[in-house]
Amino acid sequence: MCLNFSFRLSPFSMTFLLSRSFISLTLVRPSCSISMANPTMNAKARLRGVVFDMDGTLTVPVIDFGAMYRAVLGEDAYKRIKAESPTGIDILHHIESWSPDKQQKAYEIIADYEKQGIDKLQIMPGAAELCGFLDSKKIKRGLITRNVQKAIDIFHQRYEVIFSPALGREFRPYKPNPDPLLHICSTWDIQPNEVMMVGDSLKDDIACGKRAGAFTCLLDETGRYGPDDFSVSGLQPDFKVDSLSKIQNLLETNFDLNP
Repeated sequence: MCLNFSFRLSPFSMTFLLSRSFISLTLVRPSCSISMANPTMNAKARLRGVVFDMDGTLTVPVIDFGAMYRAVLGEDAYKRIKAESPTGIDILHHIESWSPDKQQKAYEIIADYEKQGIDKLQIMPGAAELCGFLDSKKIKRGLITRNVQKAIDIFHQRYEVIFSPALGREFRPYKPNPDPLLHICSTWDIQPNEVMMVGDSLKDDIACGKRAGAFTCLLDETGRYGPDDFSVSGLQPDFKVDSLSKIQNLLETNFDLNP
């Protein structure tokens, strides 16, 4: 037997519910659920733009970041920094404090790994279809990556799926700083709370989105992230999917997509 309960909500509670997807609690019996939202309230948050990460989100991950970090940092420094950074190594942040000569050598190593990635570049399954859906709803789409602008240009040319604005690491400061996302929102003349950031990195993509005040969706194909990671980092994505193909249903279910 299913029991339905309705609650009278204060204006503050109503505002909160309107700003995020409704909360549902599932009972032990799989056939019965209790919704804490007022069943007469159908309003959804408006979504007018989606901003994507590139490597590992719009493209299949092919760069061996562990090997790249070892080559840049050295084995001992890599192990130490990795132990001190449970959410991942921010290699660009570490390089910024080095001498110009050491920085140059590090960037050359990174560029070599990135070139290998460009040579093997593949669009992520579901990416083209998702972009087609966004276009059909007149939802804007942008791109933020810590890769170079050249990689973005090659991606655009190879797959003819264009994102605008599309910012590489030449735009400073880069993710996880919120400035790239705020810049895109400003260019679109859209408020951050009407935009979603989608990416596969908790420390870069989700942090960027959270700090900008946008909705966030973590793409986690392999189940890499769990509750402990969210707790340690203090970063809880609004949504988590294991495939780009699941984002269309997520958007249709949770957001007002009208232009």
